[in-house]
Amino acid sequence: MARVDDLSRSLVAFDEHSTLVGVIEMSEKNWLVGGLVPGVTRRPLKKLEPDGEALLGLVARWRDEALKAGRPIARIVLAYEAGRDGFWLARFLRARGIEAYVMHPTSVAVSREHKRAKTDRLDAAMLLRALLGWLRGERGHCQMVAIPTLAEEDAKRPSREREALVKECTRIVNRMKGALARLGIRGVKPEQRRVARRLESLRTPEGTPIPPQTLAALRRELARLALLHEQIKTIEQARLERLEAAPQEGPHPMLRLLARVVGVGVETADMLVHEVLSRQLRDEKAVARYAGVTGSPDESGSKRREKGLAKAGNARVRRGLIQLAWRFLLFQKDSALTQWYREKVATGMRKTSAIVALARKLLIMLWRMATTGEVPDDLVLRPAA
Repeated sequence: MARVDDLSRSLVAFDEHSTLVGVIEMSEKNWLVGGLVPGVTRRPLKKLEPDGEALLGLVARWRDEALKAGRPIARIVLAYEAGRDGFWLARFLRARGIEAYVMHPTSVAVSREHKRAKTDRLDAAMLLRALLGWLRGERGHCQMVAIPTLAEEDAKRPSREREALVKECTRIVNRMKGALARLGIRGVKPEQRRVARRLESLRTPEGTPIPPQTLAALRRELARLALLHEQIKTIEQARLERLEAAPQEGPHPMLRLLARVVGVGVETADMLVHEVLSRQLRDEKAVARYAGVTGSPDESGSKRREKGLAKAGNARVRRGLIQLAWRFLLFQKDSALTQWYREKVATGMRKTSAIVALARKLLIMLWRMATTGEVPDDLVLRPAA
């Protein structure tokens, strides 16, 4: 497998005499743009409206200033922290011949003072220092984020929307159970279809029916729940139609292969493929670190301890992996990974620790399957469609 750049440092030689460097401290109302312009002794700082064309105009003006100072610009580099605005600006700048990068916010070192000064001006200067170190090829200054295409971002929407809808369904069910519990009514499952017909027949312990205002509220909650279920069904059906219409397009072959594993459904396969497995990650360690299922050792002098999961990666992937690991134990009982888990638990390892380790091993196995097509012999697969 070809070695993939991990974006921890620049692989292009940095010539400070012909490179215009800029950083953008972004907010909802305005952008603060700081720069390092060759031939200009001052470090310019300009506040702009959040508009890409205004940013291009500012860069063109700085480039003209460098040219007047006798320093023609051969390379323009702009960077900003990942946040609410996403990646549209990076794609916008790259389409116009500007090197644009998105910095991982947690990778930029900040002062550990309890009450440090924090302003947009100071943050812009900090980002500029980190970017210059990255451009020089030095590790540890900051980490860049892989910029997805618009199609790759859009492909994640169905899985994420479905997850949000499922959470909303859970909230509605819990609200209904709470409303009924306040009346002393227990054992009702609002997610069942026949509940709507049973509401009027339910009685409190005193033998009285549900009060009219509460009954009306419960009916509205059921209407919302039915709408959410319909939307979830629409998302799932649309995904299956896309897979059937273009089975060999983009990541669809990878998704179909993972969905053949007994215990891995289409929803889980779709989430794993679009969130982690289709990314150009460097190696197995990078895959596990992205999912946040690696350890966080704390060693200093004679002190040695483990602080648990790093949880610095994709929380959505981590939650899905833990759930998948429990299902894997049920549906893949003869797998080598399942046998490994049983041996570890039998020798005294805690189940929670063992299931996290199993999830990490399972993710690496699925990553190998998705990238190389290597399928373990002891894995039970569904027949190919």
